[in-house]
Amino acid sequence: MSWQDRLGAVGVWRGVTDTDPALAAEVERLGYGTVWLGGSPPADLVAAERLLEVTDALVVATGITNIWMTDPAELAAAYHRVQARFPDRLLLGIGSGHREATPQRVRPLQAMGHYLDVLDEHGVPVGARVLSALGPKMLAVSAERAVGTHPYLTVPSQTGQMRADLGDGPLVAPEQTVVLETDEDAARAAARDFLSRYLQLENYTATMHRGGFTGADTALPGSDRLVDSIVVHGSAAAVAAGVRAHLDAGADHVCVQVVPAGSDVAGALGALAGALGLTPRG
Repeated sequence: MSWQDRLGAVGVWRGVTDTDPALAAEVERLGYGTVWLGGSPPADLVAAERLLEVTDALVVATGITNIWMTDPAELAAAYHRVQARFPDRLLLGIGSGHREATPQRVRPLQAMGHYLDVLDEHGVPVGARVLSALGPKMLAVSAERAVGTHPYLTVPSQTGQMRADLGDGPLVAPEQTVVLETDEDAARAAARDFLSRYLQLENYTATMHRGGFTGADTALPGSDRLVDSIVVHGSAAAVAAGVRAHLDAGADHVCVQVVPAGSDVAGALGALAGALGLTPRG
């Protein structure tokens, strides 16, 4: 079975420290296919293993394991441990982070190549990993040395371009941030609060510029046009339409990130699952 089938059409992105087994079980019950653990989960993969232990078919993916913060040999050993217990339910999302938070981040393409070399040497299959590829060069690596790409904070037009660049085979699995809030001012305030950090990181603003936004759009606190495009907000039906826009543009899978992170995430995911027509389990 391909990852396109295993992941399901829609999954959930959630910070690793904010995701517990109870939430994972609820995500599976609601009909989502995958939980993506964000926030640079550690190489021991214990967090992923805990979620797999309480679910039956849910896939757990790292979104992403940061190559500057994790040892590839340790990650490989953990992968084999988890894979032996839960075959084909773990996908390694791997990325190079961003320069402002990682001073040692130089020559990310070369560093990614070295990291993947170590995973190769330790027997981690190319088919078990996906790269967080935002630029065209890393996107090419994602097709050659992984199953595809897991981009973050992109819009459907970029999903379409990635599909065109990669062709029909590789996985395209974008993240989509959402705010389930029908009050436009409140929704935009939540979206701007979320985006404020990312608008200070060059790799994300560069990606936004490639997506058609201008420097005026990405200047803090972010234009309405950018905020409304990057963070889909509104009713469950409106948010579901934003998720489907990525699928219509060529995505194999979309993972939704509900913000604010401290809101009723399970309730929001339940409402969105209904609007998406997901089939509940059990």
